Amino acid sequence: MKISIIIPTYNRVQTLRLTIDSFLRQSYDKSLYEIIISNNNSTDSTEELVSNYIKEYPNRIKYIRESRQGVHFARNSAAKIADGEILYFTDDDMIADRNLLTEIVKVFQFEPKIASVTGRILPRWEVNPPEWILQLCYNGLLSLNNPPEDFIISSQDCNVYSCHQAILSHVFFKSGGFNPENTAGEWIGDGETGLNIKIKELGYKFGYNGASIIYHIIPPQRMTQSYLNKRLANQGNCDSYTAYKKHLYSKPHLYKRILINFVRVFSSEIKSFFNLIQGKIVWRMNHAYTFYYLNRIKYDYRLIIDSSWREIVLKHDWLVETETQSNS
Repeated sequence: MKISIIIPTYNRVQTLRLTIDSFLRQSYDKSLYEIIISNNNSTDSTEELVSNYIKEYPNRIKYIRESRQGVHFARNSAAKIADGEILYFTDDDMIADRNLLTEIVKVFQFEPKIASVTGRILPRWEVNPPEWILQLCYNGLLSLNNPPEDFIISSQDCNVYSCHQAILSHVFFKSGGFNPENTAGEWIGDGETGLNIKIKELGYKFGYNGASIIYHIIPPQRMTQSYLNKRLANQGNCDSYTAYKKHLYSKPHLYKRILINFVRVFSSEIKSFFNLIQGKIVWRMNHAYTFYYLNRIKYDYRLIIDSSWREIVLKHDWLVETETQSNS
């Protein structure tokens, strides 16, 4: 099966180099995969780097510039120029195991209803992590996925993250592509979570192969309380978006949710305080959830007062009106 590897990038030229190199070294048949770099307005030397790769590896790498800021635009635009039957999405801070593609393709051949496949995501720490990171954040908070199972087929999404996700191309386009997430500095929606919901609603299944391995480069900036607070705050936006799309809450119901989340803000801070004085590291999660609930309050209130915001949230197909500039 032909695979198109899609790598959105924004000002990470040093790690992007490692990502590209790891995919150029795949054991999968070189004639059966291409690499697409989607540059989302980088101001560093990304364009020069990719140009050099294209010269060295002609016909193996495509380059596209997406002028609309937002990783969903970068991913969706790249998918439109992809030739693969399978679209494989990753990020510009990942290092692929040599057998990643070989192993991930096997799952699609197992059952025709499988449309999305992921694998094991392990950390590549830039510095030794503090103990609390290992205890609290060795999971989706750092986009890590390391379950005890080696192989899974499920109607659920198997903890699929867009840094390690393969999707059948025709299903991707049928689903309407990635939903927005961080868009020009504003966190709008639920990204791959929303995409996976749409794939599930179409009746498809998800797969996981633990032998398909990728490493996520974790810098020290992501091993701080401030990062955890921001990560949970963004999750609050994501979850409010997902919930509204699913339930179409009335304005009175949104006000009720806001009141409940105000109570949760105070509850989280009280729990955080008592766990802190008792020396329990879970205070960090309690405190971070304060930001989660605060952002849910802000998001739900905006849904109440802003009709144009509600229209954005209810948009289904994010492949429409994607402006690009490309050079392959």
